[in-house]
Amino acid sequence: MINVEITDDFDLGKIADSGQCFRWQPIENSGYRIIHGNSCLCIWKTDCHDENDTIYRLDCSEDEYRNVWSKYLDMDEDYRSIRERIDVNSDPFLHEAAEHEQGIRILKQDPWEALISFIISQNRNIPAIKASIEKLAERAGERKIDSRGEVYYTFPAPEAIAAMSQEALNECKLGYRDKYVRRAAESVVNGELDLEKIGEGTDDEVLANLTGLYGVGKKVASCMLLFGLHHLNAFPVDVWIKRVLETEYSKGYPFEDYSPYNGVYQQYMFAYYRNR
Repeated sequence: MINVEITDDFDLGKIADSGQCFRWQPIENSGYRIIHGNSCLCIWKTDCHDENDTIYRLDCSEDEYRNVWSKYLDMDEDYRSIRERIDVNSDPFLHEAAEHEQGIRILKQDPWEALISFIISQNRNIPAIKASIEKLAERAGERKIDSRGEVYYTFPAPEAIAAMSQEALNECKLGYRDKYVRRAAESVVNGELDLEKIGEGTDDEVLANLTGLYGVGKKVASCMLLFGLHHLNAFPVDVWIKRVLETEYSKGYPFEDYSPYNGVYQQYMFAYYRNR
Protein backbone atom coordinates (compact mmCIF):
# COMPACT_ATOMS: atom_id res chain seq x y z
CA MET A 1 0.00 0.00 0.00
CA ILE A 2 1.16 3.54 -0.73
CA ASN A 3 -0.25 7.01 -0.15
CA VAL A 4 -0.27 9.49 -3.03
CA GLU A 5 -0.89 13.21 -2.62
CA ILE A 6 -2.80 14.67 -5.57
CA THR A 7 -2.93 18.44 -5.89
CA ASP A 8 -4.55 18.61 -9.34
CA ASP A 9 -8.21 18.12 -10.36
CA PHE A 10 -9.01 14.48 -9.58
CA ASP A 11 -12.36 12.89 -8.69
CA LEU A 12 -12.72 9.11 -8.75
CA GLY A 13 -16.50 9.12 -9.02
CA LYS A 14 -16.60 11.63 -11.86
CA ILE A 15 -13.97 9.75 -13.84
CA ALA A 16 -15.80 6.45 -13.29
CA ASP A 17 -19.09 7.98 -14.46
CA SER A 18 -17.64 9.88 -17.42
CA GLY A 19 -18.43 7.24 -20.06
CA GLN A 20 -14.80 6.76 -21.09
CA CYS A 21 -14.02 3.66 -19.00
CA PHE A 22 -16.04 0.50 -18.38
CA ARG A 23 -13.96 -1.54 -15.91
CA TRP A 24 -14.05 0.69 -12.85
CA GLN A 25 -15.94 -1.12 -10.08
CA PRO A 26 -17.08 0.61 -6.86
CA ILE A 27 -15.73 -1.15 -3.75
CA GLU A 28 -15.88 -0.66 -0.01
CA ASN A 29 -15.16 2.68 1.66
CA SER A 30 -16.08 4.65 -1.48
CA GLY A 31 -13.12 3.23 -3.37
CA TYR A 32 -12.77 1.78 -6.85
CA ARG A 33 -11.17 -1.30 -8.33
CA ILE A 34 -9.64 -0.50 -11.71
CA ILE A 35 -8.52 -3.10 -14.25
CA HIS A 36 -6.03 -1.87 -16.83
CA GLY A 37 -4.07 -4.23 -19.04
CA ASN A 38 -2.75 -7.03 -16.86
CA SER A 39 -2.84 -4.86 -13.75
CA CYS A 40 -5.48 -4.22 -11.12
CA LEU A 41 -5.62 -1.31 -8.67
CA CYS A 42 -7.77 -0.62 -5.64
CA ILE A 43 -7.81 3.06 -4.73
CA TRP A 44 -9.46 4.98 -1.92
CA LYS A 45 -9.71 8.64 -0.99
CA THR A 46 -8.50 9.13 2.59
CA ASP A 47 -9.64 11.62 5.22
CA CYS A 48 -6.24 13.32 5.09
CA HIS A 49 -6.70 16.38 2.90
CA ASP A 50 -6.87 20.15 2.92
CA GLU A 51 -8.45 22.69 0.60
CA ASN A 52 -5.95 22.20 -2.22
CA ASP A 53 -4.93 18.55 -2.17
CA THR A 54 -6.09 15.06 -1.24
CA ILE A 55 -4.32 11.91 -0.13
CA TYR A 56 -5.28 8.67 -1.89
CA ARG A 57 -4.50 5.15 -0.70
CA LEU A 58 -3.42 2.70 -3.45
CA ASP A 59 -2.74 -1.03 -3.13
CA CYS A 60 0.37 -0.97 -5.32
CA SER A 61 4.08 -0.33 -4.99
CA GLU A 62 5.81 2.97 -5.72
CA ASP A 63 7.33 1.43 -8.86
CA GLU A 64 3.98 0.19 -10.13
CA TYR A 65 2.37 3.57 -9.47
CA ARG A 66 5.15 5.38 -11.32
CA ASN A 67 5.33 2.95 -14.27
CA VAL A 68 1.65 2.03 -14.67
CA TRP A 69 -0.96 3.96 -12.73
CA SER A 70 0.49 7.48 -12.84
CA LYS A 71 0.60 7.18 -16.64
CA TYR A 72 -2.87 5.64 -16.87
CA LEU A 73 -4.35 8.42 -14.73
CA ASP A 74 -2.46 11.02 -16.80
CA MET A 75 -0.88 12.54 -13.73
CA ASP A 76 1.70 14.46 -15.78
CA GLU A 77 -1.05 16.66 -17.25
CA ASP A 78 -2.27 19.74 -15.35
CA TYR A 79 -6.05 19.58 -15.64
CA ARG A 80 -6.58 22.53 -13.33
CA SER A 81 -4.68 24.73 -15.78
CA ILE A 82 -6.74 23.32 -18.67
CA ARG A 83 -9.95 24.11 -16.82
CA GLU A 84 -8.79 27.60 -15.86
CA ARG A 85 -8.25 28.52 -19.54
CA ILE A 86 -12.01 28.96 -19.84
CA ASP A 87 -13.08 32.61 -19.52
CA VAL A 88 -16.29 33.01 -17.51
CA ASN A 89 -17.26 36.16 -19.40
CA SER A 90 -16.80 34.85 -22.94
CA ASP A 91 -18.17 31.35 -22.25
CA PRO A 92 -20.22 31.21 -19.03
CA PHE A 93 -21.78 27.86 -19.96
CA LEU A 94 -18.50 25.99 -20.39
CA HIS A 95 -17.07 27.68 -17.31
CA GLU A 96 -20.03 26.46 -15.25
CA ALA A 97 -19.82 22.95 -16.75
CA ALA A 98 -16.10 22.70 -16.04
CA GLU A 99 -16.46 23.95 -12.47
CA HIS A 100 -19.29 21.50 -11.82
CA GLU A 101 -17.47 18.53 -13.36
CA GLN A 102 -13.91 19.33 -12.31
CA GLY A 103 -12.03 16.19 -11.40
CA ILE A 104 -12.59 14.42 -14.71
CA ARG A 105 -9.36 13.36 -16.41
CA ILE A 106 -8.77 11.66 -19.77
CA LEU A 107 -7.32 8.26 -18.99
CA LYS A 108 -4.49 6.75 -21.02
CA GLN A 109 -6.24 3.50 -21.83
CA ASP A 110 -4.93 0.53 -23.76
CA PRO A 111 -5.74 1.17 -27.45
CA TRP A 112 -6.85 -2.41 -28.12
CA GLU A 113 -9.23 -2.49 -25.16
CA ALA A 114 -10.58 0.95 -26.02
CA LEU A 115 -11.22 -0.02 -29.64
CA ILE A 116 -13.21 -3.11 -28.72
CA SER A 117 -15.00 -1.35 -25.86
CA PHE A 118 -16.25 1.46 -28.07
CA ILE A 119 -17.22 -0.94 -30.83
CA ILE A 120 -19.33 -2.72 -28.21
CA SER A 121 -20.71 0.61 -26.97
CA GLN A 122 -22.61 1.41 -30.17
CA ASN A 123 -26.29 2.15 -29.47
CA ARG A 124 -26.10 0.82 -25.90
CA ASN A 125 -26.33 2.19 -22.39
CA ILE A 126 -23.39 2.03 -20.00
CA PRO A 127 -24.64 -0.87 -17.81
CA ALA A 128 -25.10 -3.04 -20.93
CA ILE A 129 -21.65 -2.09 -22.22
CA LYS A 130 -20.02 -2.98 -18.90
CA ALA A 131 -21.86 -6.29 -18.71
CA SER A 132 -20.77 -7.37 -22.20
CA ILE A 133 -17.15 -6.36 -21.59
CA GLU A 134 -17.05 -8.35 -18.34
CA LYS A 135 -18.53 -11.40 -20.06
CA LEU A 136 -15.93 -11.09 -22.82
CA ALA A 137 -13.14 -10.88 -20.25
CA GLU A 138 -14.47 -13.86 -18.29
CA ARG A 139 -14.59 -16.03 -21.40
CA ALA A 140 -11.33 -15.05 -23.06
CA GLY A 141 -9.23 -13.10 -20.54
CA GLU A 142 -6.76 -14.31 -17.93
CA ARG A 143 -8.10 -15.12 -14.45
CA LYS A 144 -6.33 -13.29 -11.63
CA ILE A 145 -6.78 -12.39 -7.97
CA ASP A 146 -6.64 -8.83 -6.63
CA SER A 147 -5.12 -7.71 -3.32
CA ARG A 148 -8.44 -8.31 -1.52
CA GLY A 149 -8.66 -11.91 -2.70
CA GLU A 150 -11.31 -11.12 -5.32
CA VAL A 151 -11.23 -12.67 -8.80
CA TYR A 152 -10.87 -10.48 -11.85
CA TYR A 153 -10.17 -11.12 -15.54
CA THR A 154 -7.81 -9.22 -17.81
CA PHE A 155 -9.09 -7.85 -21.09
CA PRO A 156 -8.63 -10.51 -23.81
CA ALA A 157 -5.81 -10.22 -26.31
CA PRO A 158 -6.70 -10.10 -30.03
CA GLU A 159 -5.59 -13.73 -30.45
CA ALA A 160 -7.93 -14.86 -27.67
CA ILE A 161 -10.95 -13.07 -29.14
CA ALA A 162 -10.20 -14.29 -32.66
CA ALA A 163 -10.12 -17.87 -31.33
CA MET A 164 -13.51 -17.63 -29.57
CA SER A 165 -16.32 -19.80 -30.84
CA GLN A 166 -19.49 -18.14 -32.07
CA GLU A 167 -21.30 -19.67 -29.11
CA ALA A 168 -18.87 -18.02 -26.68
CA LEU A 169 -19.27 -14.67 -28.42
CA ASN A 170 -23.05 -15.04 -28.29
CA GLU A 171 -22.83 -15.49 -24.52
CA CYS A 172 -21.27 -12.01 -24.28
CA LYS A 173 -24.54 -10.43 -25.48
CA LEU A 174 -22.84 -8.37 -28.17
CA GLY A 175 -25.72 -8.55 -30.64
CA TYR A 176 -24.85 -7.43 -34.17
CA ARG A 177 -21.55 -6.06 -32.84
CA ASP A 178 -20.07 -9.56 -32.48
CA LYS A 179 -18.96 -9.62 -36.11
CA TYR A 180 -17.25 -6.24 -35.69
CA VAL A 181 -15.40 -7.46 -32.60
CA ARG A 182 -14.28 -10.66 -34.29
CA ARG A 183 -13.17 -8.86 -37.46
CA ALA A 184 -11.11 -6.35 -35.42
CA ALA A 185 -9.37 -9.20 -33.59
CA GLU A 186 -8.68 -11.07 -36.82
CA SER A 187 -7.32 -7.89 -38.41
CA VAL A 188 -4.72 -7.59 -35.64
CA VAL A 189 -3.82 -11.28 -35.76
CA ASN A 190 -3.32 -11.34 -39.54
CA GLY A 191 -1.34 -8.08 -39.55
CA GLU A 192 -3.88 -5.85 -41.29
CA LEU A 193 -4.21 -3.66 -38.18
CA ASP A 194 -1.01 -2.57 -36.42
CA LEU A 195 -1.86 -1.45 -32.89
CA GLU A 196 1.60 0.07 -32.48
CA LYS A 197 1.02 2.47 -35.38
CA ILE A 198 -2.73 3.03 -35.17
CA GLY A 199 -2.33 6.46 -33.55
CA GLU A 200 0.27 7.85 -35.93
CA GLY A 201 -0.57 10.89 -38.03
CA THR A 202 -2.81 13.93 -37.66
CA ASP A 203 -6.22 13.58 -36.03
CA ASP A 204 -7.89 13.60 -39.46
CA GLU A 205 -5.52 10.92 -40.76
CA VAL A 206 -6.06 8.69 -37.74
CA LEU A 207 -9.84 9.14 -37.98
CA ALA A 208 -9.75 8.19 -41.66
CA ASN A 209 -7.78 5.03 -40.87
CA LEU A 210 -10.07 4.09 -38.00
CA THR A 211 -13.26 4.58 -39.98
CA GLY A 212 -11.78 2.23 -42.56
CA LEU A 213 -12.16 -0.60 -40.05
CA TYR A 214 -15.21 -2.85 -40.33
CA GLY A 215 -17.95 -1.63 -37.99
CA VAL A 216 -16.19 1.58 -36.95
CA GLY A 217 -18.01 4.80 -37.74
CA LYS A 218 -17.09 8.39 -36.94
CA LYS A 219 -18.46 8.31 -33.38
CA VAL A 220 -16.52 5.18 -32.39
CA ALA A 221 -13.40 6.44 -34.18
CA SER A 222 -13.59 9.78 -32.35
CA CYS A 223 -13.96 8.02 -28.99
CA MET A 224 -11.01 5.81 -29.86
CA LEU A 225 -8.96 8.87 -30.81
CA LEU A 226 -9.65 10.60 -27.49
CA PHE A 227 -9.90 7.75 -24.99
CA GLY A 228 -7.76 5.05 -26.62
CA LEU A 229 -5.04 7.13 -28.28
CA HIS A 230 -5.10 10.14 -25.95
CA HIS A 231 -5.44 12.79 -28.64
CA LEU A 232 -6.78 15.46 -26.28
CA ASN A 233 -8.14 17.63 -29.08
CA ALA A 234 -10.52 14.92 -30.36
CA PHE A 235 -14.18 15.83 -29.96
CA PRO A 236 -16.64 12.91 -30.08
CA VAL A 237 -20.21 13.97 -30.82
CA ASP A 238 -23.04 11.87 -29.38
CA VAL A 239 -26.65 12.70 -28.50
CA TRP A 240 -25.63 14.75 -25.46
CA ILE A 241 -22.99 16.80 -27.27
CA LYS A 242 -25.40 17.43 -30.16
CA ARG A 243 -27.79 18.94 -27.61
CA VAL A 244 -25.01 21.06 -26.14
CA LEU A 245 -23.96 22.38 -29.55
CA GLU A 246 -27.53 23.14 -30.60
CA THR A 247 -28.54 24.75 -27.31
CA GLU A 248 -25.42 26.48 -26.03
CA TYR A 249 -23.48 27.18 -29.24
CA SER A 250 -26.08 28.07 -31.85
CA LYS A 251 -23.55 30.45 -33.43
CA GLY A 252 -20.85 27.78 -33.48
CA TYR A 253 -18.52 26.18 -30.97
CA PRO A 254 -15.05 27.83 -30.91
CA PHE A 255 -12.88 24.78 -31.64
CA GLU A 256 -9.78 26.79 -32.46
CA ASP A 257 -9.98 28.83 -29.26
CA TYR A 258 -10.03 25.67 -27.13
CA SER A 259 -7.38 23.71 -29.02
CA PRO A 260 -5.51 21.53 -28.08
CA TYR A 261 -7.87 20.46 -25.27
CA ASN A 262 -11.27 20.20 -26.95
CA GLY A 263 -11.59 16.60 -25.76
CA VAL A 264 -11.27 17.64 -22.13
CA TYR A 265 -13.90 20.35 -22.56
CA GLN A 266 -16.13 17.85 -24.37
CA GLN A 267 -16.03 15.68 -21.25
CA TYR A 268 -17.06 18.57 -19.01
CA MET A 269 -19.99 19.39 -21.30
CA PHE A 270 -21.03 15.75 -21.72
CA ALA A 271 -21.04 15.07 -17.98
CA TYR A 272 -22.73 18.35 -17.10
CA TYR A 273 -25.63 17.87 -19.51
CA ARG A 274 -26.04 14.21 -18.61
CA ASN A 275 -25.99 14.77 -14.86
CA ARG A 276 -27.89 18.01 -14.40
